[in-house]
Amino acid sequence: MKKTFLSRFIAVSAALTAGLALAGCGSSGSGSGDTTTTAGGDTNSSSASVGAIAVVSREGGSGTRGAFIELMGIEVKGEDGSKTDRTTDEALIANSTNVVMTQVAGNVGGIGYISLGSLDDTVKAVTVDGTEATVDNILAGTYKVSRPFNIAVKGDVSDAAKDFMNYILSAEGQAVVQEKNFIPVDSAAAAFSSNGAEGKVVVGGSSSVSPVMEKLAESYQAVNPNVKIEIQTTDSSSGMKAAMDGTVDIGMASRELKDEEKASLTPTVIAMDGIAVIVNKENPVNALTSEQIMKIYTGEITSWDAVQ
Repeated sequence: MKKTFLSRFIAVSAALTAGLALAGCGSSGSGSGDTTTTAGGDTNSSSASVGAIAVVSREGGSGTRGAFIELMGIEVKGEDGSKTDRTTDEALIANSTNVVMTQVAGNVGGIGYISLGSLDDTVKAVTVDGTEATVDNILAGTYKVSRPFNIAVKGDVSDAAKDFMNYILSAEGQAVVQEKNFIPVDSAAAAFSSNGAEGKVVVGGSSSVSPVMEKLAESYQAVNPNVKIEIQTTDSSSGMKAAMDGTVDIGMASRELKDEEKASLTPTVIAMDGIAVIVNKENPVNALTSEQIMKIYTGEITSWDAVQ
């Protein structure tokens, strides 16, 4: 039986308290310094234990979650084509990238996953199967946890929306993509030439795409100040629904579009992104395998001691 929200909250709070207590004990002594070598030559220190794992995941409509559970084998497909998300009921659900980072940064036992372009020094990214989450490794195909950033529109769009989309795919727009630590889809794109449009463009959807979209909007409006770009941050599924309903001009998704979405919308990949698996900076674990991540997120592994 699924636990109630209150019981999940109590469980996460208990894990936080236990983890902080153990971390405090570990930091007060010198420890043995023993380490365990993992795939790729990384080491996970066993000199201190952080105890219980506090799993942080995204909401159901999140494109980051959709890509992550598929790539990590957390989602399984039945013979009839149905898909089952096996994410543990104990997971704390966060409704944005920033909330995931805040939860993991504030909980020594926390683990989460975020867009690589959003990674900062408040948390620590672990290697996956011995490979670091970097742009170079994604381009080389050695870091497996990656996905596309899509924009999608329904039918004909306004001249203003066309102009902004052309900017995103231009040399200037793709330079912004790279500046934000994402991977451009066209390194040989032509320079931008505006169609001189005026008006307003509403863009809505993925919180992972939003940071780069905000920078793209800022840069575009410096070139064409006659168009105002309004960005509404929700999640990928909400963004696609809004584009289909016509409540936004352009939808954002941090995943491939579903078949039912493709039936109504025309998607365009604007960048590629990695998904970084993050832990608290005080956690001695630096490396995880895909299998370990899958077992953590399905609730088979519940203690950090099991991966050290």
